[in-house]
Amino acid sequence: MPVDPYIVALLATVGLAALLPARGTSADVASGASTAAVSLLFFLYGSRLSTREALDGLKHWRLHVTVLACTFVVFPLLGLAAKGLVPYVLTPALFSGFLFLTLVPSTIQSSIAFTSMARGNVPAAICAGSFSSLAGIVLTPLLAAALLGDSGGGFSADSLLKIVLQLLVPFLAGQLLRRWVGGFVARHRKVLGHVDRGSILLVVYTAFSEGMVQGIWGQVHPLRLLALVGVEAVLLAVMLALTWYGAKRLGFGRADRIAIQFAGSKKSLAAGLPMASVLFGADASLAVLPLMLFHQMQLMVCAVIAKRRSRDPEEFVSGPPRGAATRTAAGTGTRSG
Repeated sequence: MPVDPYIVALLATVGLAALLPARGTSADVASGASTAAVSLLFFLYGSRLSTREALDGLKHWRLHVTVLACTFVVFPLLGLAAKGLVPYVLTPALFSGFLFLTLVPSTIQSSIAFTSMARGNVPAAICAGSFSSLAGIVLTPLLAAALLGDSGGGFSADSLLKIVLQLLVPFLAGQLLRRWVGGFVARHRKVLGHVDRGSILLVVYTAFSEGMVQGIWGQVHPLRLLALVGVEAVLLAVMLALTWYGAKRLGFGRADRIAIQFAGSKKSLAAGLPMASVLFGADASLAVLPLMLFHQMQLMVCAVIAKRRSRDPEEFVSGPPRGAATRTAAGTGTRSG
């Protein structure tokens, strides 16, 4: 049951914001730095994504459509269903954060890592995660506008403009400049990875500082947090079951089912936190709490599942005869095993 070191860093950042929140001029500086960090983050996302790889991955369109449907249709529907738990189990503020969690795109790194560990279709997981992240830049704000309304920090034309300027424009700039900066980004991937994570930590510190200054944490009872954890555990269990058995009903082979399960049941903390800072403003600290809890939960549970699938007998991993496997994995360039 792994504990993500980055979650420890996030919790430490939250603790720092609780003890030493940014106020006055310091808050203005932190807010400006956070805005710049978010723009840099999405510029790096754009400069890393290979357009050629993305176009090649489109050949396995059935798998990608399935993952996108899980991420941006099934997840939000389950999130809306949880509205019946307000106010008995979840407070309105926690429900807004929970619903936002269901709207963010899937992860890339952990989906690939778990798919590889379980001996699944790794190229499909790479493309599925990349497509989900790309689609999320547009779909997450639009879904938030439609489903969260005023509870999403007063989503308006101004919020949409912020999304475009802080997220979409830097991403497109990264894509356009990839020809010149892509090599540099690839050579310094490890160092820039620290920039990624440092940017998100800055966003978290700024958001939680604003929450401390406004005193919103006094509105959350510990029992409500326990209830939130229980609701998220049910959400994760339902999505893991739907992606695994639903993919089987759709005729996917074992390797593709693994990619669908790990890419279709996850939510990206790296993409969700910057978006929340733009969408929720001063209320972002409470809004991102459900996403932070879900992120750690999905890592722990999926690590156990991946390890168990890695011990599947070789004859089960190999799946159907070569012809059937090739038809199932058409367009990926790999066999189902």
